[in-house]
Amino acid sequence: MIAEESWFDDEVTPAFFKSELDDGTGSITVWINSPGGDCFAAAQIYNLLLNYQGKVTVKIDGLAASAASVIAMAGDEILMSPVSMLMIHNPSTVAIGDTQDMQRAIGMLSEVKESIIGAYKQKSGLSHAKLASLMDEETWMNAEKAVELHFADRITSRQDLYPQGENEDPTNGESAVLNGKESKSLTETPMLFSRRKVAAAINKKLCDYAAACEAKTPAQTAEPITHRYKVKDLETRLDLIKHFI
Repeated sequence: MIAEESWFDDEVTPAFFKSELDDGTGSITVWINSPGGDCFAAAQIYNLLLNYQGKVTVKIDGLAASAASVIAMAGDEILMSPVSMLMIHNPSTVAIGDTQDMQRAIGMLSEVKESIIGAYKQKSGLSHAKLASLMDEETWMNAEKAVELHFADRITSRQDLYPQGENEDPTNGESAVLNGKESKSLTETPMLFSRRKVAAAINKKLCDYAAACEAKTPAQTAEPITHRYKVKDLETRLDLIKHFI
């Protein structure tokens, strides 16, 4: 988790990150596996990496979601594991107060979203409208889709993990660079997941299913009346029943 301050000693804070960043010089590799957290803390870490003098390589080996995806955009090169995911969505907050307080909160969230779009746009080159739409829909991307949309540069291979030949590459170097264009895909199809689109698809399937069931159900027709009784006969039968109750 990314936070302004550490509460449980397992969060990544800007101060902690800066202390590690200042501990050495030269090229660095930032490994990311985070569900996100405080967007302002993430902005500080993003700027620390953006202003770092050496080369910054970002490797997403698990999840780069929400605020963590913003930090990833600061890399000079962004690599994703074949089984990693990247998620972007709108910023959120908790607000309390009157209508003016709510409007101020909405205005603040809108400005935060604009700043996040700036980081995504600088890396991906996608239009403002496209990025805003992807964030509105809470979009999840697998490695191939992230590369396709230019949120990442390429997918990691064994050669990236063992660049000095420490481990034999089973691909014999044939798939050293996996970018979806020059080499064989690691997954069958790129995956782009939108929560809003999934909800709409499920709703459509339910409506289609209900319509299909209604079409298959035969119309209910009244059963023909086959027995007719006179009122007098019915009264006689009721009188008879009364004697046994």
